Amino acid sequence: MSEFVYFTTLCLMLGTVLLVFGMRYLSAATQARARVASENSYRQLAEAAAAAQPGTATALASIQSTLADVDTRLAAVEKVLRDVG
Repeated sequence: MSEFVYFTTLCLMLGTVLLVFGMRYLSAATQARARVASENSYRQLAEAAAAAQPGTATALASIQSTLADVDTRLAAVEKVLRDVG
């Protein structure tokens, strides 16, 4: 076996091993970046939900008071209809 064939075979085998480990490293790094981006998106969503919560509570209280007013008026209308009919 000549030296050229020996070194070429040796370089190809070592190169293949290095290529496989390099690809695994790049895959892990890409997955880590995607995970960080996903966590940041969830964090922003949670912050937006927490910021909207007081406004939602205020709107709900307003709707409840309006509904109570409508209920009171409806009870008065029902009473008038019972008295008339």
